[in-house]
Parts: sequence; structure tokens; C-alpha cells
Amino acid sequence: MSHRLLAPSLLLTAALTLPGLAACGQDSSSPATSTTEAAERTAAESGPSASSAAATRTSATDAADPRDVDLEGRTIAIDPGHNGGNASHPEEISRQVPDGRGGTKACNTTGTSTNSDYSEADFTWSVSTMLRDSLEDAGATVVLSRKDNTGVGPCVDERGTFADDADLLVSIHANGSESSSAEGFHIIVADPGEDEKTEKASVALAKSLGNSMGDSFTPNRAYGEDAISRRPDLAGLNNASVPAVIVECAEMRNPDEAKLVESESGRQKYADALFHGIVDWF
Repeated sequence: MSHRLLAPSLLLTAALTLPGLAACGQDSSSPATSTTEAAERTAAESGPSASSAAATRTSATDAADPRDVDLEGRTIAIDPGHNGGNASHPEEISRQVPDGRGGTKACNTTGTSTNSDYSEADFTWSVSTMLRDSLEDAGATVVLSRKDNTGVGPCVDERGTFADDADLLVSIHANGSESSSAEGFHIIVADPGEDEKTEKASVALAKSLGNSMGDSFTPNRAYGEDAISRRPDLAGLNNASVPAVIVECAEMRNPDEAKLVESESGRQKYADALFHGIVDWF
């Protein structure tokens, strides 16, 4: 199936560690709250689980081959975090854009990298295109927030609004904690959400992705017992009108996770887990 691309009209992400769509650089070396506070807040705010709908959904774990899944009629938006040309355009990506909460935010950031300089932009582009291929094999229409990994942009506000006609938005990132001992994935949803219905659907999507990711990867419990955190400051999520999450797939400065991130088979494993989580959400 053919896929649509959003041609970036705004320019994105800087060599500065400015706060952008997700907490991927040194600004995100630790959660905004303590481990205990994050766990308590997540339990209080994550809302009802999606277990009541599980019986009516396709089981992703039973669908090893995307061609065995029917996503015909579904439109899925994928946002590969950052962009390969951001670092060479610091002025463009540091300009301010609407943050979706009445303030402004830097257009984007360069993202993080492994200690051997494999960039987050390279990782997210690779995983996103692998995920796109699986979703299209299952019959879905896929829209991407950027058309390649050599450009600049789009800015974080557009990374939310480009998905307005989709059923859901998954923004793919990796974290860059300063400590090499930090490990695991975590998932972020907007707080507060666009509206109550969309917010609950976003939490359900986060839980579905977390369950699928947890089958293969370590959840980072510092962000809550279910590795889901709620944040009001991420413009990509704030500007989304559909169920939306950011998935921080790995800690890129953890040596073991860096090896996985840098390998094609490891990136395919991340894409497969995301695919299964999306399928289970429907």
C-alpha cells in the first residue's frame, strides 16, 4: 500500500539541548518527580484500563505476520523523533512555536546519541520505517511527520497537528540519560489531554504499547510502575487532537541497550513490539 508523507514546511531541531517534543537529551536525565512520586501519580492519573475491550481486539501476540492482521481502513500517524539535519541548523530549530498550552516551545532539538555517536534521529527513522512497512502490510494507511532523515523539521507543534486525520499518533524516540546505568523504555502521554475521551484513549494506547514492549524490553519503573508518565510540557502531544503517545524506546547511553539500538535486528525488535501494541489497541 502506498503511504503518505507530511512534507515538512517548518524547520526543526537544534544542536542545543533545548526542550522539544520529548525528553531525549540531557534535560531528560531523570524523571521530573521522584520514583515514588511518579508511581503514585501514575496510579492516580492513568485512568481506567482498556482490559474491558481486550476481548474484542485482535491479539497482537497471536499475529506474528503483519499480513495476518487486518488494519484496512485505519490511518496511523508515526512521528520519527528529530531529524538528521537539525544539528546544522541551530537557529531554525531554536525558534519558538506554540506549545499547545498557551505558551511557546523551541521548534525542536537534535536529540541524543549512543556513546559511539549513533544518533537518535537515525534510530527513530529506522524504527519508524520498519513499523510503517509492517502496518502497511496489515492494510493500514500510514502518515509520517517527515519524509526523510536528512532534512530539518517539522517543528514540534506540527508533529501533533499533522496527525489530525489519523486514528492515533505514535511518536518514536530514545532517551539520553547521563547515567549509563539507566535502562528501559517509558511512555509519555499529555497531562491534561486534549479532552477527556482522547485523554483516556491515549492512556489506553500507552498501556497497550507498554504491555507489548514489556514482553521484550525492560520497563523503566522510575517513570511509574507501568513505565507511563504524564507531562504537560510536550508540544507534540499537546497539539495532537487524536490519541497520542511518545515512546522513549531505550536508554541510548546504556551500553547494552546501545548495542540493541545500533543493530538492525534490535531496531526491528522495537518496531515489532510497537506494531503489536498498536494492533492490540484497536
